[in-house]
Formats: sequence, structure tokens, C-alpha cells
Amino acid sequence: MLSYDEMQFETGAVRRHYKRFCAWLDRQSGDNLARKRAEADLVFRRVGITFALGGDAGDVERLIPFDLIPRIIPSDEWELLQRGMAQRVRALNMFIHDVYHERHIVRAGVVPAEQVYTNAQYRPEMQDVDVPRDIYAHVAGVDIVKAGGDSGGTFHVLEDNLRVPSGVSYMLENRKMMMRLFPELFVQNRIAPVAHYPDLLLENLRSVAPMGVDDPTVVVLTPGIYNSAYFEHAFLAQQMGVELVQGSDLFVADNTVFMRTTRGPQRVDVIYRRLDDDFLDPLAFRADSALGVPGLLSVYRVGRVTLANAIGTGVADDKSIYPFVPDMIAFYLSEEPILQNVPTWQCRKPDELSHVLAHLPELVVKEVHGAGGYGMLVGPTASRAEIEAFRARLLARPHGYIAQPTLALSTCPTFVEQGVAPRHIDLRPFVLSGRNVAMVAGGLTRVALREGSLVVNSSQGGGTKDTWVLDSAEGAAEENVAC
Repeated sequence: MLSYDEMQFETGAVRRHYKRFCAWLDRQSGDNLARKRAEADLVFRRVGITFALGGDAGDVERLIPFDLIPRIIPSDEWELLQRGMAQRVRALNMFIHDVYHERHIVRAGVVPAEQVYTNAQYRPEMQDVDVPRDIYAHVAGVDIVKAGGDSGGTFHVLEDNLRVPSGVSYMLENRKMMMRLFPELFVQNRIAPVAHYPDLLLENLRSVAPMGVDDPTVVVLTPGIYNSAYFEHAFLAQQMGVELVQGSDLFVADNTVFMRTTRGPQRVDVIYRRLDDDFLDPLAFRADSALGVPGLLSVYRVGRVTLANAIGTGVADDKSIYPFVPDMIAFYLSEEPILQNVPTWQCRKPDELSHVLAHLPELVVKEVHGAGGYGMLVGPTASRAEIEAFRARLLARPHGYIAQPTLALSTCPTFVEQGVAPRHIDLRPFVLSGRNVAMVAGGLTRVALREGSLVVNSSQGGGTKDTWVLDSAEGAAEENVAC
């Protein structure tokens, strides 16, 4: 299966937007790159940029591997991605509002009712609840892959992350690290900045404050230090200049949310929450939750506090809803999708299940509620026993799975033990919705560090790269120049 190489043509000629960087890379010794990588690991560990690896690993804290070689995107490609993601997130927000209000898309038969109203992420408590500006997914992480041969890869949306998407702190810290290690690269290349993301995020959150609140108090709500993304919660609160709180720091009185402070109670208007719906309010959801705020839902329902992202947003990022997003764009916006989905078989449909069962060794099969690279089958790399075990799961619970072709994800040069070698990547840009739709240029590039692996998730051993969006004037020389 031929993958699109982000830096080079099959002939070895360097793509225009990589030309200047490739010339720099050619002058670097392996020893120097190894020293720089060791320096990066030391700084990341000192700062505390770790990830809690749960499951069989026993909640081990470890660094997410950082690769020194950036993923570079020319400005014209980024402009296409930016328009496509803005279109997609607008349609998703309209869909979420619709399914909790008029239900036009269900009544029109575009999305089956059972796909929405039996979905584990659908929250009946949100029916007919109005939210500021009709925005539900204030922060969306849209996973993008580029697939295709040497002549030109094509961008596809792999999935939409609308509940509590994570990873933006690694995007920001990766850029800081690259500027620390290789300042000369930022003199030689015109690279779009990302450091203003916390300012954009705060502006976005303030723009969706409850009606009548002119100077809103914003907080970041974290489950606490044992959460795998706690570093990110603390980092974003610090960068925005707002309080990082846990559920025990907040309380409800007089139909208002307050924060306990040394100066007495302070009203809270916007909560950027980083815990799942189930744990937000023990009076409304899981009664055993010690992480949430009793009574929070009642304040939210009457519009006295904003939650970002909204309760019930997960109904639109379920993988069983993903196949319908192009239809949502057509239904709500009367537009053709700028970014295409990956072709998807819904195993709940008997004819599509038959196709999947007949082609398991060729497909990627995912749980509709799965995340983090868990609960999936990558057919071409699976053993016969793994395939047969998954076949049994599909037959037992077909409605719980979708399947997709195994894409030849694009590759990017990566510094591994053997030297510089291609590894498969994806991209997670972060889309902010409030008064406007905004995003910084780039996103978090994730890389599968094992040779041949297509699984980029950090929980599965993947790493990250800095992502550069390069000015279109860069690399104006001919494309067919070898590195």
C-alpha cells in the first residue's frame, strides 16, 4: 500500500514546502539530533509534561515521545483544511441543537431516530434547553488524515472529538521546545504562530457567557491530579489566567454557581469542564461521583452558567453518528462537504455487516464508543486468532461497531533509533466556536513510532511533532530539487 510522503516524491526530489527544512536537516548529524532529543526529554520531564498510561500499564506516568522533525503544511493546504473544519463544526453544532429541540433532521429521515435517541451519549436532560449562541461544541478536536499515493494525498476526517478533546497543551509545548532547540529554523522559515491559542480560547469562552454577564468569571474544572490530562488542565488555566478548580471548590446557592475563595464566594459564569457528563452533577447523573458539583445541572438548565463543552455534546462525536456528518452539512448548510469522511460500513446494517465479516483482514474495525486506540481491530496487522476473536464480537454486538478501509496514512520523516525514517501521522487541529469560529494554524501532529504501525494514539505508544503552517512564499524554487 503506497503512502503519501509529506516531504519527498518517490524519486527522492523534495516537495517545495520542505525544501529549506530538508537542506537544514541534511546538515545535522545523528549525534546532534540525539543530544537535542535528550535535552527535550529532560525539559519535558522537569516541567511535568507526562501522560498517565492506564489500563494494563498500571497507571504509569510517562513522557509522550516528542519528535524533532516537524510536520510542514503549506498555507494553501491549511486554508482548505480551515474552511473544511469550520464548515463541519458549524453543521455539528446545528445538529446537536436540532436533536435537543425541533428534531428536523430526524423527522426528515436523514439520521435515524434510533441512532440519536438510543445513543449512550444522548442526554434527555438537555431536551429544550437553550445554550448561549446555540453553541454546544465550543472546543472541537477534528482528527485529519492524508491518504493516497505519490501524486497527491487527499485529506479525510477520521473522527470528531467534541466532548473533552485533549492534546492542545502538547501542540503549544512542542512549538516552545522547537524554538528552544532550533531557533535558527524560526529565523529561516516563516511559520504561523500558535502561542496565542490560550488568548483565543479565553475570548471564545467569554463570548458564550450567560446573557447579561458583561465581565464573566471563567474557570477550568478538572477531575484532579490523577487524570491523565491533568497537566493540560493546569497548563491552560495558567495560560488563560483563570482559576483551576475541582468540584469541591464549587457550590450551588440561589440558582448560581459559586467558587470558594479566601475572599469569600465568587460567582462563576463559564466553566471549561474537563470531565465527562456522568461525573458533573451527582444529583443528576452518577450519584457516586465525588468529582462534580451537586445542583450544577439545575443552574445550567436555566441559563445561569455556561458549560464548555455543553452537556450532551457527545451525541455528535459517537462513531455511529460520524457517517452522517456529510448529510448534516447538506441538510443544514446546503453545501457540499469540503472535507470528506473516510468510507464507513455500519455493522448494525445486515448487508454492511456481511461485507465487513467477509473482509476483516483488510479493514479497520472500531467500537462506536471507543477512544484512545482501544477496542479496535487493524486487520492487515492482526493475527488470525485476533481476527476470529473480533469476528465473534461483531456477531454478538454488530450495532457496537463500524468498519473502514485501511488507509495508507501519509508519512513524515521521524527521528527514530535507526536514524531518520518515515512514520505514519495524523493531525488534530482545534476548532473554537463562540462569537466566531477560530483556530490557530496547525494543530497536534501525532506519529506512530513503530515501523508500519497506523495507531498514533499516545495511549498506544504514539508520539507527537510540532506542526508548521508555512507561508506560501516559502520554498519558491523548483520542486524537483534533491535534498
